[in-house]
Amino acid sequence: MAKMAFQHQAGTAMECLSIPITLHKEKDYDKEGREILKCGFKIGGGIDQDYKKSPQGYTDYGIYVTEVHEGSPAAKAGLRIHDKILQCNGYDFTMVTHKKAVSYIRKNPVLNMLVARKGVTSS
Repeated sequence: MAKMAFQHQAGTAMECLSIPITLHKEKDYDKEGREILKCGFKIGGGIDQDYKKSPQGYTDYGIYVTEVHEGSPAAKAGLRIHDKILQCNGYDFTMVTHKKAVSYIRKNPVLNMLVARKGVTSS
């Protein structure tokens, strides 16, 4: 039987509703004056992390949004704290390490994500 999004075991089938979010990164400059693309959110989790030690109390090895900066591209796109990223540009985020998720998010100027949100996509 398929598991719901928030107690999912990596590598097993999942059945849940998802929210599509398209995030267009904004150009900015770092301290050295180099052009960078900002998305305005931070993530936690991954299959290489111990979710039992999560200060947010997450219940699986998924990739979760831990911070969304006000007025950022992430906030404008509708991303919220505690959203679970299921997919990004077609790439499965349910079986990914934290480092791989960060590098994948950083390398793409547009992020087409599917997220699960407690109270909206699950009970």
